[in-house]
Amino acid sequence: METLGPRIKQLRLETNLNKAALARRVGVSDVTISYWESGAIKQIGHERLVALAGALGCPLSALLDNDTSRPAPLFLRADGPPPWAREGTEAKGIELPIELTPGQRWDGDCHLVTPAPDEALDYLNPNDLAAIAPTDIFRQPGLYLIEEAGRLALRRVQQDARGELTFQRDDAEPTPYTPDCRLLGKVVALWRFEAL
Repeated sequence: METLGPRIKQLRLETNLNKAALARRVGVSDVTISYWESGAIKQIGHERLVALAGALGCPLSALLDNDTSRPAPLFLRADGPPPWAREGTEAKGIELPIELTPGQRWDGDCHLVTPAPDEALDYLNPNDLAAIAPTDIFRQPGLYLIEEAGRLALRRVQQDARGELTFQRDDAEPTPYTPDCRLLGKVVALWRFEAL
C-alpha cells in the first residue's frame, strides 16, 4: 500500500473535493485526510476504506490496486479543463480496436470518461462510459466534448448547408458556432450503463 496516499489525493482532486469536504463525507478529521495522503498513516481500516471509496465515488479497487499501468476512467465535470488535462492527473490514453469504433475517422489515443458523481451532462448518463479522442479539429459529424462559455459540455456537432459548424444539445435545435465555443475532443465510442 505504498502508493495509497497519492491515489487518495489524486481521486480527491478529480472529484473536486477539498480535504475538509472529504473528511466530512468519510467521518474523520481533515488532519487524518492529510496524514493518509502524505503516507504518515499507512494502515487504514476496511470500514474507512469503504467509506473513502464511497465518498470519492470510485470502486474500492481504485484505492487498493497497485497496477497503475492500466488506464482508469476519468471523471468528466462541467467545470474546469478536460479530465485528461487536469493538474495532478496522470491520464493514460488507450487505443480502441477499429471494430469498436465503426465509421469513426480518427487516429491516436483516446481517454475513457464517465460523469463525475452528481454531474448532469447531455448525452452522457450516470455510469455511462465514453471514449473521447482529444482534438480541436472538426473531422466528421458526431458527438464532441466542447468548451462553451467556460464550461465543458457534450454536443452533437455538424456542418450546416453553408459549411458552418452547429452545436446541438440533447433534444434541442442546433445553434450556430459562436466565438465562446471550442472543440476539445471527439466521442468515438459510448457505452450505456445497464444494471444486470
